[in-house]
Amino acid sequence: MKFKKALALVVSGVVLCTALAGCGGKKESASKGADNGEKKVVIYCSHPLDFTKPLVAEFEKQSGIKVEIIAAGTGELLKRIESEKAHPLGDILWGGALGSVQPKSALFEKYASKNEDHIQKDFKNTEGPLTRFTDIPSVLMVNTKLVGDIKIEGYADLLNPALKGKIAMTDPSKSSSAFEHLVNMLYDMGNGDPEKGWDYVEKFCKNLDGKLLSGSSAVYKGVADGEYTVGCTFEEGGAKYVADGAPIKVIYMKEGVISKPDGIYIIKNAKHLENAKKFIDFVTSKEAQSLITAQLHRRSVRDDVAAPKGLESKDKIKIIKDDEQVVGKNKKAWLDKFKDIFASVQ
Repeated sequence: MKFKKALALVVSGVVLCTALAGCGGKKESASKGADNGEKKVVIYCSHPLDFTKPLVAEFEKQSGIKVEIIAAGTGELLKRIESEKAHPLGDILWGGALGSVQPKSALFEKYASKNEDHIQKDFKNTEGPLTRFTDIPSVLMVNTKLVGDIKIEGYADLLNPALKGKIAMTDPSKSSSAFEHLVNMLYDMGNGDPEKGWDYVEKFCKNLDGKLLSGSSAVYKGVADGEYTVGCTFEEGGAKYVADGAPIKVIYMKEGVISKPDGIYIIKNAKHLENAKKFIDFVTSKEAQSLITAQLHRRSVRDDVAAPKGLESKDKIKIIKDDEQVVGKNKKAWLDKFKDIFASVQ
């Protein structure tokens, strides 16, 4: 889940950072969880505004705790958290695929939400800092008005010369959804061996024709607005347009789809620790997860919440698995290699 670089504006005491914000107070010491009276939680967030708004509004209504959101891409937010680790200004990182955050686990507090008993077996927080939030398949999003008779069923079809310069892809160093696509490509096109997938990535980069976007929202907006024919995005990014009746189709890659959870993570030494815990407990609750599946086009990580209507059943999708240890170990090298390839084919 990833916006362009956050821009802060102060309007009548309310902070707006390319997303929604709130104000208020409840200060806690991270070490003691002390309540200093500030009913507030500061969230670094890579989710779209339309997704976060109803959840934040309900949490504020129920808890009386105001939410201030600082919005940007996952990569940028992780860099910010690392630079602020001596004096953290945020309490929570909300969004970011596990593969992007797990290598930075030391930046986050260990916390098991009170809802862990109802989290699906594959999505339990066994590590301590990594609470799963939603289950997100990587998909291709196609503008049906622009695609014409071009066949798009998977990654191989993105090498069609007719799509040169018409593919929306985010820089994987800035967006966790784009990094998940890179991983998916490597495993798919390498037939399970990611090191054998780089020939495909080079050809794919050539077909991008020098266009690499700075945030995941630019992908689904670009395809929906007709700037691009197809985009590499996450399921909700395309599904919400389909639900609204837009000329959009969501494609689950025929070569295989990696469906990974994103997460929500408490920043180490968070100033509003207890409020951060309450927010995590809320967004993993049955109430919030049911709202997510009913209204926000995401799949729940809970075992007692039904799959969203209108989305492809996972038993009809060719689901493949990556090796999380391999991905974590090689993430920096893979990002560097992608950067070098992209630069070399321009």
